[in-house]
Order: sequence, then structure tokens, then C-alpha cells
Amino acid sequence: MTATHLTNRAVIRLSSQEEGEDVRTFLQGLVTNDVAGSLPCWAALLSPQGKVLFDFLVWEDGADLLLDCEASQAEALAKRLSLYRLRRKIGIALDPAWGVHWQAGDGPSPDPRLAALGQRWLGAPAGESADGQWLAHRLSHGVCEGSTELTDLLWLECNAAELNGVSFTKGCYVGQENTARMNWRAKVNRRLVVMPLADSDPKRQRAVYPELELAVDRLRVEDVRPESRPDWLQLD
Repeated sequence: MTATHLTNRAVIRLSSQEEGEDVRTFLQGLVTNDVAGSLPCWAALLSPQGKVLFDFLVWEDGADLLLDCEASQAEALAKRLSLYRLRRKIGIALDPAWGVHWQAGDGPSPDPRLAALGQRWLGAPAGESADGQWLAHRLSHGVCEGSTELTDLLWLECNAAELNGVSFTKGCYVGQENTARMNWRAKVNRRLVVMPLADSDPKRQRAVYPELELAVDRLRVEDVRPESRPDWLQLD
């Protein structure tokens, strides 16, 4: 049986602890994407300056929301979200009953970032790890994610607009002002690009994957060569 379980991912549950409390409204004012609309979606929690703190996928489970995030960052993300909760009666905690699953190919649950990434779903955390296969597949399509590749970068530098990770119509959220300004002025001067390791610039590297002979570089737009750019990333 094909391995599907992404063991380096975890799930955080946001739940109402009081009648009338709405977790979607709570998260809507914090993250880059429109969680009041169709889910799942890819989103980020930014600093007030518009730099990435955490990225994750948002799913719904009845009135609750589930955040599909890096396992290594899950506790830090839950703690950060709790700071914004103030006195609201909202539960924010890891939910070990859920695991993240992935499989290459077409099907009913395409990754909301890019259909070519394959199928993604939540279910019981069982089976062998598919982490290595997912990493190779994701990088082969030029898609970046996670703290090593994204943290402290401006969200639009991470190709968030091209990968459906930001809404420019939803209203205010943390870091929205700088993100919106960059979009309106078309001032995204640098981009994350997955490069063959042999062509990567060590001074520009965000992450290196020697076993795949690939690296993630943060490059000036004018330095992104057409042959290194995925089809979905149009910079002209």
C-alpha cells in the first residue's frame, strides 16, 4: 500500500468554548487568506511588518477549524494564536486524533495551492511516513513551505499570491498593510525559487537538500532565469 502519512505535520484544533463564539471570525482577522470562504486554503500568520511567522493549511470540521502545520512548529503556533485570543472562549490545542495525508495524482481533494501537488486530506495518523516522497514531489513543482524555507520573508516573496495563499479583498489581518502595498505597487523584488544544487548561490540559499541535489534560493526577480522558474510563476 502506498504510504500517505506526513509524519512531520501536526493538526491544531480551534474550537468554540462558549455558545455564540465563532472561530472563523477569530482566525479571519489574523491570517492572510479568507477562512470565511471555501476550505481548505493555504494561509500564513505574519508579523506586523508582514514577514512570515508560520504557514499552514486551514480545514473545517463542523464549526471547528483545523490547522495542518509543521509538527516542529505546532506548539509555537498554538502559543502565538493564544496570545491573540485574549478573553475569547476559544480552544486552541494540538489534536492527536488527526493526521495529515498526501498522495500524488489526481483525485477529489487537490492541494489548494496547486493541483499538481496531488491529493491532501486529514485522517487518522496511521501508516508509514511519506515525508520523503512529499518533499521530492513538492520541490519538483517549485513550491516552498515551512519554517526553514519561509520564516522571516515577506509573504509575497514566497509566491503566496500565485499559490492561492493570500486574499486581497478579505479585509484586515496582521501584516496586511505591507502585503497589500507590495501588491498594489507590484513591488515584489525577490522570489523563492527551487534550484538545482549545482546552480544555487550559497549566499542566496534558504534551504539545501543534497539528497535531492536541490536548493531553495531567495533571488532578485531579475536574476530568476526562465529555465529555473516553474510554469505557474510568471514574473514578466
